[in-house]
Amino acid sequence: MRFDVWYHPVMAQTLAMTPGVELTTVARAERPEVILRALRSSHVYQVPSARDELPLAWHVTAPLLSQLPNLLCVSTNGAGYDTVDIAACSRAGVLVVNQSGANAQSVAEAAIGLMLDCARRISESDRRLRSTRGFAREDLMGAELYEKTLGIVGLGQIGTRVARIAQALGMQVIAHDPLLDTGQITAKGARPCSLDEVLQQSHVVSLHCPRTPATLNLMDAAAFARMRQGAIFINTARGGLHDEAALHGALARGHLGGAGLDVWDEEPPALDHPLLALNNVVGLYHTAGVTAEARWRMGHWAAQQILQVLNAEPGPRMVNPEVFPVYLERLRASAPSIA
Repeated sequence: MRFDVWYHPVMAQTLAMTPGVELTTVARAERPEVILRALRSSHVYQVPSARDELPLAWHVTAPLLSQLPNLLCVSTNGAGYDTVDIAACSRAGVLVVNQSGANAQSVAEAAIGLMLDCARRISESDRRLRSTRGFAREDLMGAELYEKTLGIVGLGQIGTRVARIAQALGMQVIAHDPLLDTGQITAKGARPCSLDEVLQQSHVVSLHCPRTPATLNLMDAAAFARMRQGAIFINTARGGLHDEAALHGALARGHLGGAGLDVWDEEPPALDHPLLALNNVVGLYHTAGVTAEARWRMGHWAAQQILQVLNAEPGPRMVNPEVFPVYLERLRASAPSIA
């Protein structure tokens, strides 16, 4: 089962070609009893990754799982799984898979685009040119990224691509990732640093880490204060990784030079959100990964992986792979015809 959020048609097309597999699409505005009935009859739940695309009642939590004894697998639409309680799924023997890497190139390009936009004041120039006159070109003077230092927090598939593009622009790349050792970070083209070193040394700091209890409010007032004067902050990862009020304060008082934000605490942010009132903020509506190519990969990869796990094969992007043996037992017990 999936909800009526936008998916590339390739997903439905791929599943439709497989005998014995039926895809049910339910409107988010449908009555709760209808949605619950559809979920109870489903072996796989294709769930949106973005928190605000899905009513809280249908986030994959322990209370919801307790009502879904037939559910075997949760497949997230993207790389993130903010709408899924992984620990609760593991306890219930429910396999969780995602589409990590499907939109990595798209997000990496968007992150670099936000850096260029903030450094060269592109959006600010566009807005000003459309609304007023009487200013000099030098009033919109920006800075080059060439030979500047980029600090990446989280050197996974997206962060690694960002590092490569930044190097092509002539930037020096440093990175912090507690999940990688020094050799792994070096092999990905960055100089290993502590988080404090990244904040203190970088002209641009870009977040590419998941939203977890350890990373919530990673960038608070103290963290922004440790960044160098005039630095640029970029977040294309997840809302909640930075404190929005603290970021506003750092920008408004001139400590930071700009910010490029694709993600927000609430998406989309309110029209009167304080950050959107600042000229040195470039805002996107969580669209960094929304490209035709990425959406095709997400739909195609999701369908292929669902078919793999229903065929009792391990998926290439299992979030809780330790559950796979239990999942197999449940698959064979509840759906022997597809096991």
